[in-house]
Amino acid sequence: MENKGPFYLTTAIAYTSGRPHIGNTYEIILSDAIARFKRAQGYDVFFQTGTDEHGIKIEEKAKEAGVSCQEFVDEISQKIRSNWDLMNTSYDYFIRTTDKDHMKRVQKIFRKLYEQGDIYKGVYEGWYCTPCESFWTESQLVDGKCPDCGRPVQKAKEEAYFLNLQKYADRLIQYIEEHPDFIQPESRKNEMLNNFLRPGLQDLCVSRTSFKWGVPVDFDEGHIVYVWIDALSNYITSLGYEADGESGEMYKKYWPATHIIGKDILRFHTIYWPIILMALGEPLPKKVFGHPWLLIGDGKMSKSKGNVIYAEDLVRHFGVDAVRYYCLHEMPFAQDGTITWELVVERVNSDLANILGNLVSRTIAMSNKYFGGKVLNPGVCEEVDLDLKETAMSTLPKVEAKMEELRVGDALDEIFTLLRRSNKYIDQTMPWALAKEEDKKDRLATVLYNLLESIRISAVLLKSFLPETADTILNYLHTEKRDFDSLQEFGQLETDIVVEAKPKALFARIDEQKFMEELNKELEAQKAPKKKESKEEITIDDFGKVELKVGTIVQCEKHPKADRLLVEQVDMGDEIRQIVSGIAGTYKPEELIGKQVVVVTNLKPVKLRGVDSNGMILCAAGEEGLSVVSPEKEMPNGTEVR
Repeated sequence: MENKGPFYLTTAIAYTSGRPHIGNTYEIILSDAIARFKRAQGYDVFFQTGTDEHGIKIEEKAKEAGVSCQEFVDEISQKIRSNWDLMNTSYDYFIRTTDKDHMKRVQKIFRKLYEQGDIYKGVYEGWYCTPCESFWTESQLVDGKCPDCGRPVQKAKEEAYFLNLQKYADRLIQYIEEHPDFIQPESRKNEMLNNFLRPGLQDLCVSRTSFKWGVPVDFDEGHIVYVWIDALSNYITSLGYEADGESGEMYKKYWPATHIIGKDILRFHTIYWPIILMALGEPLPKKVFGHPWLLIGDGKMSKSKGNVIYAEDLVRHFGVDAVRYYCLHEMPFAQDGTITWELVVERVNSDLANILGNLVSRTIAMSNKYFGGKVLNPGVCEEVDLDLKETAMSTLPKVEAKMEELRVGDALDEIFTLLRRSNKYIDQTMPWALAKEEDKKDRLATVLYNLLESIRISAVLLKSFLPETADTILNYLHTEKRDFDSLQEFGQLETDIVVEAKPKALFARIDEQKFMEELNKELEAQKAPKKKESKEEITIDDFGKVELKVGTIVQCEKHPKADRLLVEQVDMGDEIRQIVSGIAGTYKPEELIGKQVVVVTNLKPVKLRGVDSNGMILCAAGEEGLSVVSPEKEMPNGTEVR
């Protein structure tokens, strides 16, 4: 595959105020499909996501939880990252705004903007919305409340630094008008121009003194760099951008980026962020796509309304790729999409089980029944084959055209057009009838080859959207032809290979009525007060049989034969212990290296999937996942826990 050059893609960084729901998760799924597709096209992709971890809201939530701000964001950031991992997203870098390198570079950016006169000191007096972290004038309020979220605001007055937006407003308007694809969809571009830029911008408050949890302004004690410069700068600090010197090679290679963000933060990414970049003398992003919301029924998901659906629950019932498919397929390009349990069941049955799964099952079953699974292509062609081949060969360019416009749902539709055409081809050629005539054997082999080749082409294209399902299909075919180069000509599927003898169904049909009855029981059970079951009482002598000591993980790697297991080397003071733990769903190996843990050291050694384990690391287990138990402060390795 020809290298088409660098492509930098980012999501917005998720705010660490709570557990993400499927509406939040949609963005990472969408971005992942785009990143995977660009890689398949031959681009050198750098795909970044992460978490936004500063601000007064975090300070308040940490206080409510009785933990430090750092402890609070560590926990929520890990939950968000685990959610992204659950959805099989292929990000290259996960940035946190509490990362030391990011914070240092933000300070340099703030200082540069101040020293060149783009930031000035003043006093802010106005209305402040804590959830949105936004200041508003009296005229901007709607019925006395925040115009963005509709919640109450408080009067605020404090010394602050301001970014001079008016200085760059005309230049930004000109840039947007000269680059019609800069803001997508077009309706969002018109909204930014007509509602914000042309009426005139007020200078932006970029520092706060009313809270401490953030990046300090290093030349004015008491001031904290406000969210706009802190959070937005993540897109360049991660690449090694240096405001006071030469930036790193990553920055030179990959910037500018394509940003995938929610429509609710479009103003920050298409007005504040470009002006910050203009002031720094850096190129503006290539494109900012403000995607619509995924609504629950007819309203926005809200924990306070109790109408939230979580990705973890959907995956538990339907599997990762079914959830990915629903999110990608059902979201319109410019309007909000809708998700309900019933709609997901309907889409799984109609598209995944019927159109895709049934086609693969029927074709492979016929190949096994009539030819022992051997792929043959005698080339006995008829006119009915031409339309199938034309449809197959036109699918890649159509999908590429849709993906170039970021119309991901429409791109999926093009692939399913080929799958539907393949199902129709079965009805037209009737392989079961051909099998009854001995002189039609070569024709039958050709028909099945055409079907298997169409399935292969579909699977190669589906890999960006449903990666696990696509790999399964290609594995069933036992083909090595898995890249876009193999889609340039019909007939690239190897002959004389043998397809899977007993493939499992890709997607099982769901009985909607039975499913909803069981789901409603489950949801009702979740609402009911949970009774804690106490285990049998033990004596202090029983507890004394357990030997607990503090150790430090010095090395950690994935288990060679089990995705859910990690193999740790733990320094116990007088020895290094190898321990196998089932925590790979929560932690990546690099996150545990250097971490102190509590170990059961007198547990009988065992082999877990062929690897020796000599001890057990203690973890707290709850609804939100696992958390390894660590001493409050660093202790010497080998210290006894009692």
